[in-house]
Amino acid sequence: MRTLKTTLAFLLVISAVALPTGAASAAEPTIEHATVTNPNDGTVIAITVFKPAKASPARRAPVVLHSHGWAGSRSTSGFGEFMAAGMGVVSIDQRGHGESGGEANVQDPDLEAEDISAVIDYVAKLNWVAHDLDRRGRAIPNDPVLGAIGGSYGGGYQTITALDETAETGRTRFNALAPEITWYDLPHSLAPNKVTRTVWNVALYAVGAANVPTWIHEAFAWGATTGQWPDGTVLGEPVPGVPDIDSVFHEHSPVAFVERGVRINVPVMYRQGISDNLFNLNQGLDIFNKALTPQARKHSYFVGYNGGHVLPNVLPMGTAAGDDACSPKGDFTALTIKFFKRVFARSSTAGLMPGRYNLTTVDGERCLRMNSIGRGVTVPVEGPAGDVVAVSGPGAPLHLEVAQGPITVSGVPTLKGVRTALGVDARAFLGLSIGTSPADAMVLTNNLMPMRVALPVQDEAFSLDLTGVSVVVPEGQSLFLTLTPVSDLFIGHGSKVPAGWVLSDLQLRLPSPGK
Repeated sequence: MRTLKTTLAFLLVISAVALPTGAASAAEPTIEHATVTNPNDGTVIAITVFKPAKASPARRAPVVLHSHGWAGSRSTSGFGEFMAAGMGVVSIDQRGHGESGGEANVQDPDLEAEDISAVIDYVAKLNWVAHDLDRRGRAIPNDPVLGAIGGSYGGGYQTITALDETAETGRTRFNALAPEITWYDLPHSLAPNKVTRTVWNVALYAVGAANVPTWIHEAFAWGATTGQWPDGTVLGEPVPGVPDIDSVFHEHSPVAFVERGVRINVPVMYRQGISDNLFNLNQGLDIFNKALTPQARKHSYFVGYNGGHVLPNVLPMGTAAGDDACSPKGDFTALTIKFFKRVFARSSTAGLMPGRYNLTTVDGERCLRMNSIGRGVTVPVEGPAGDVVAVSGPGAPLHLEVAQGPITVSGVPTLKGVRTALGVDARAFLGLSIGTSPADAMVLTNNLMPMRVALPVQDEAFSLDLTGVSVVVPEGQSLFLTLTPVSDLFIGHGSKVPAGWVLSDLQLRLPSPGK
């Protein structure tokens, strides 16, 4: 087992490119279709190989793996920018998708990760592909110089495969990753705090139902009929026969590896949609801050933009998505290629971006660049009648002013306090809004976080992470804490028994750009 030393020098050595000397080939780029068989279960995976011009046994090239989003398929054309930069690309139909066999098990480390491992074995045998070097400068036969791109499900294969390889061998064969808009904790994305994100769950199931195994069908049917997230329980108590998709999807998430002490140990260029209301900013920051080793994070960057999985909020109304003010000229592909070039060439990634964290503001006009996210300030939150807030039954959202502009908030806010809920399976939805008054306040990034208690509670202390934001509140506008009994993205999943909440002693921490 080879482990990473905690020095940049060793990080760069294992990223070395074996480039034998010789005359360059005059060949044009080529595109070939092929299949790879997973040796563990015989599943056939379809791929398309893009070979750059001049790549040959005498002039070997690094390779970038690419894969698609959920219910998508591989690309059989394109990638001209990567090939012009001297990089090959292998685009993959993941199992249960496109022309590949099997059923889509949603990035099962024992299935999908092993499929990708078989693809890497295949890539390593191509005679024009560069290989990593051992300490003596010799090419490692089964270890190609390798990057990865793709978003959503196409980001999940990167994190899960890298973590699974590291868990099995102590390292990953990827030299660098560039995942976009993907998950850290899949259950918490699909059902934050065990409240189903209805619109996204229905949409994802609808487009992928033909690809998935029986246990996913059973879990979806149970959740749709009961209004409960299928976690093997009813109101928190284990019940035989209740599907438990929660535990399965937990194991299909980076969080499960992190809990076992396994982390990604290579540089990562990570891009997350701040206005993404499926895999929100919290998910991306958790990958970057928790699923990377500290040494890898020193050579990595986080880019936040307004995009991704975006559906508008109407009840309550949300802000419109902006743009990408952080990638140079809004071109994340060009940024990724520069990043890969440095890693593959054993060059430092220092200075590639002005800050370690680069977050586009909600209006899309600015990029907040920082090397850390500060704790910011903590402010008390009071209701109209003092420090007690009641939310009950169907009704209009309640917007409570917490700060007046100008103020900058960047990161994941946290709300703490004491709650009383006398109903069974009580639910409410909370988030930050911006406006000149409660009358025109709009939910930032179209994103609310549910709060749920299964059984009645009295004066219970709580702490709730709200959805991460990046906003500069100008003078003349205010920041509000929004509380609402319903949210259209969680349609049908408000409180099961109408009852009120009483929230008191509320303290809201508003993170800010650090140094």
